[in-house]
Amino acid sequence: MQRKAYVPGLAALLVALVAGCTAGTGTDGSATDSKAGGAKSSAAPPGKYRTLREPCRSVERSTLKDLLPGAAELPEEQQQNVYRGTAAVTYDTDRRVGCSWKADAPYASHHLTVDFERVVSYDGAVSDEDRAQEVFAEKQAGAQLPVAVDPRDEKGQESTAPTASPTKSTTPATPAAPTTSTAPATPPTTPSTPAGTGTPSGTGTADGLEPRVLENLGDAAFLDDVLTGAGAGSTAQRRTVSVVFRTSNVIVTIVYAEQAAVTTEVPDSKELQEKAQSLARGLVEQFTG
Repeated sequence: MQRKAYVPGLAALLVALVAGCTAGTGTDGSATDSKAGGAKSSAAPPGKYRTLREPCRSVERSTLKDLLPGAAELPEEQQQNVYRGTAAVTYDTDRRVGCSWKADAPYASHHLTVDFERVVSYDGAVSDEDRAQEVFAEKQAGAQLPVAVDPRDEKGQESTAPTASPTKSTTPATPAAPTTSTAPATPPTTPSTPAGTGTPSGTGTADGLEPRVLENLGDAAFLDDVLTGAGAGSTAQRRTVSVVFRTSNVIVTIVYAEQAAVTTEVPDSKELQEKAQSLARGLVEQFTG
């Protein structure tokens, strides 16, 4: 009879213990849910663009006629082949696509390439757009754009002028004969430098047309201009103008080149740059429109 009196008490104790464990489990569960929710809320947002445009159809026929003047002299069937373009071979068309066009003329040949790259960040704390900005910055650094120096900057003048004058002031302290014998060897290099380059960047471009950062084109943009030989033993000049811009998580690269047929002719920077920038503005509108 006494053992029966203890059974209810033991049952009550077990109920209390079970209730306490259940309450503890609920507390732990709610804490875990809040952390998960916090992690989701702090995850970086995806990029604005999930797909890419078809590159060979991104340039209008009228624009191609302007950029590839030699195509107009071809028979109709060949013109269609030129304007159709050649798609780049890529392994993931959702991430990168491209197209190229080329047309030859008696006086020059022109080559155009358009490349679309959709950047995706695999870091949950870094957004696709931020990662695209990093990739764009790497491309801009690789272009090695010349740093513009403001002639009104007194510090810039002080940094260049004094470097030459102290050197000249200290050399007279050495014996006079070696100084006069070595001095004539220096002047010939000084005049030849400006005459050979023509511009500080060495690209043969006029003032204001040097490789530079572009304003009001996408989220960020820059232009590069390179004048080189055609290669393969040819003495013809080839100018390549590149315009690279970023819009959200997509980076667009335009490469427009002209190779002169006559060795004495140099492709005009201004004309090529204006046409490349005009195409870039049209592509920006296609993405943002």
